[in-house]
Amino acid sequence: MSIPLPSGPDGYIKDDRANSEFLVPRKAFTSPEVLAAEREQIFNTCWLYAAHASEIPKANDFISRRVGGRELIISRNAEGELGAHFNTCSHRGAMVCREKMGNTKRFVCPYHGWTFDTGGVMVEQPADTGFPDDFFSKGTKNLRSVAKVDTYRDFVFITYNPNAKTLIEYLAGVTEYIDIVADQSAVGMEITEGNHEYSMRANWKLLLENSADGYHGLTTHATYFDYLQATNGAFRTDFDPATMAGKCVDLGNGHAAIEYGAPWGRPVAQWVPQWGEEGRATVDELKANLVARCGEDKATRIAEKNRNILIFPNLVINDIMALTVRTFQPVDAGYLEVNAWSLAPSEEHPDVRKFRQYNFLEFLGPAGFATPDDVEMLELCQQGYQNLPEPMWNDISKGMSQAQNGVNDELQMRAFWRQWNKLMAA
Repeated sequence: MSIPLPSGPDGYIKDDRANSEFLVPRKAFTSPEVLAAEREQIFNTCWLYAAHASEIPKANDFISRRVGGRELIISRNAEGELGAHFNTCSHRGAMVCREKMGNTKRFVCPYHGWTFDTGGVMVEQPADTGFPDDFFSKGTKNLRSVAKVDTYRDFVFITYNPNAKTLIEYLAGVTEYIDIVADQSAVGMEITEGNHEYSMRANWKLLLENSADGYHGLTTHATYFDYLQATNGAFRTDFDPATMAGKCVDLGNGHAAIEYGAPWGRPVAQWVPQWGEEGRATVDELKANLVARCGEDKATRIAEKNRNILIFPNLVINDIMALTVRTFQPVDAGYLEVNAWSLAPSEEHPDVRKFRQYNFLEFLGPAGFATPDDVEMLELCQQGYQNLPEPMWNDISKGMSQAQNGVNDELQMRAFWRQWNKLMAA
């Protein structure tokens, strides 16, 4: 496929390490041809987040959602085995599942009544004439499965690529950060009830960049920080601002993370005065249990550090004042749809769950402090790209001249773009 991007010795980006300059072509955010190539060379080849195992814990549980631009049913069959199938009837193509989630023994196509079990096997159709006797016994009319399904720490991933490397190879160094998230519970994490769904007039890669961009925080979200400063008890009284600098790490295969000190309350095990003395007792108990289970150093890291984790190409885990799993799908070059869920320890105390869900809404909710700000900024970027062909390049060089990048640098974006460039230029 011919991609209408400037190209050179670095592929489609300018990665000048000698002069510490990293440039990305703005046409990568506006071109329908680029998006078509991304669908073929990224979304059709990489592992993609599909669900969390807690959403489908029992036999015959299912969820239906769009993954990488395709409509899927992720389900457990009657024996409890996990599978993922295309949500399209093998007869004439209608979607066979119109519910977002549930438990059922059968998916019945509303068009002609072809019926499939939760393992995707066709088990019934209403017409008893017009087909050969063995027409449905060969398995060719079953729902089509995706190429591969696998899980890591209850995060369910799929790939449409039968030749894809294993999931554990693909995740590379990001497994350490997924472990930090999963180890917040002694018995397992769960997606809580409800989710956020919203959209914006921006390219999908802008949201990926923004989701771990510490550089924009104090300017874009100034209102939120003013609000926290004015709110009695919103910050730790013993917080050291120097820990906010944190670190940014490239985790391989396009994955990256930023990690930094948290001045605000973290439901996992960091109390702030705003939660009151009763809340302190509950959170202190959580911290003690965490230390007993994980050791002092790891427990402190889990409890007191924020993490924004990017998993290539379109999964973000924001482990901040709440724990949010966010994925997003490009609809066209300048429009994307977002889904976000709150993740929590399944054994969580009701009072702590209340703090968590409030934070999930207050900062990252569609009507919270952060998300409307971010939507406006990303849409302003997309509007600014209408000035093409000049200026042609986004600058993502911050921190490139340094051996170690902090939260306000841009190593995490360069990690994404280098992997994007590798796949698109292949």
